[in-house]
Amino acid sequence: MPHSPRGAPRDPPRDPWCGSHTRAAPAAEGPPLTLLLVRDWWAGSSLGRYFGWAWAAGLLMLAVTIWIAGTENLPIRDPDAFIPGYLRMPLIVLAAILTDIVPRAVRRAGGRWRGLPAAWREVTAERWPRSHWVFALSGMAAWYLTYATFRNIKSFVPFVNHHNYDDELNSIDKAIFFGREPADLLHDTLGTQVTAQLMSAVYIVWIFMVPVTIAVALVWTRHNRAGSWYVTAVAFDWMLGALIYLLVPTVGPIYSDPAEFSDLPRTYATWLSEKLLDDRVAVLADPWDTGALQSIAAFASLHVGIMMTICLVVQFVGLARWLRIASWAFLAATCIATVYLGWHFFVDVLAGLALGSVAAWMGAMATGNHIGLRPRLRVDEEEAPEPAASGARL
Repeated sequence: MPHSPRGAPRDPPRDPWCGSHTRAAPAAEGPPLTLLLVRDWWAGSSLGRYFGWAWAAGLLMLAVTIWIAGTENLPIRDPDAFIPGYLRMPLIVLAAILTDIVPRAVRRAGGRWRGLPAAWREVTAERWPRSHWVFALSGMAAWYLTYATFRNIKSFVPFVNHHNYDDELNSIDKAIFFGREPADLLHDTLGTQVTAQLMSAVYIVWIFMVPVTIAVALVWTRHNRAGSWYVTAVAFDWMLGALIYLLVPTVGPIYSDPAEFSDLPRTYATWLSEKLLDDRVAVLADPWDTGALQSIAAFASLHVGIMMTICLVVQFVGLARWLRIASWAFLAATCIATVYLGWHFFVDVLAGLALGSVAAWMGAMATGNHIGLRPRLRVDEEEAPEPAASGARL
């Protein structure tokens, strides 16, 4: 059989099953131009580049929230009933932006009121270009979406999973502490008067600290990779916490064994525990007849989990030594306070430490802050590092 001359087109291959020539496979077509443009815009924008995974977590949680609400005939509520979220979050952002601009403008004006408008414009132009507005607002929106959906999923837990695992967790605690209740051991060791007030103060500080740290990460810092790491990690904290609450419902020692804490004096924590119990009773009686959310869930401790995330990000970013020490010290105080006040079992604390560690690692991987398996801060070329006085080790 003669060979085709070199360079001449060859016949398409024969199909061995039917003896006829097969058709050449059509050239693979790439994705549509519109899809490519959307993909490139998403990858280059702050929404996708810095917060793509935080938005993904929030949208997934939103889908779960809507699905459970529809399946169980439950309402979706604004978690901030006292000050609605659509007012509260803009106010927090505005306050953070003003605290970023005002002191710098006053200092640059040198105490002269006439020079303040010009100084204001200069500082605003330097600190708040369009790119940082997009970064801060998109990050805040992604974080709040995960937070709001987390609060609603947490409220749905008693309707979705009717089991309660407090007895099992209490048994594990007693096994770890040789038959003793860890809260009772802390009461005997630390006392029940002044210590109760201090532990309650730790709990209060934590409540206000989380939105403040989000403001620091999005508004005041100019290390966008560090900020996106932290915000994304906290979004994963909410997502993992909601999943565990659905799988392992508990109410915590203060509700499963209230007599254990009857010797504590009244504190803010006492009032809060009573308020949360009233909300739970109202929601379980008729979720449509109350504007409250059910907010009682113990395993795992997200107070501990988010604080663990903060400590790891602060450590790996390399902030000032005093900040690292203060963060770890406050984590230790939070672990003690949650058990002392009865919010959580000791095993809840252990689970919270694990959850916060996993969320910090996932946040690092999602935002590109890693070398191998160890999270490390990545600073893009266009991000100018802050002055060395800030204590950042980059």
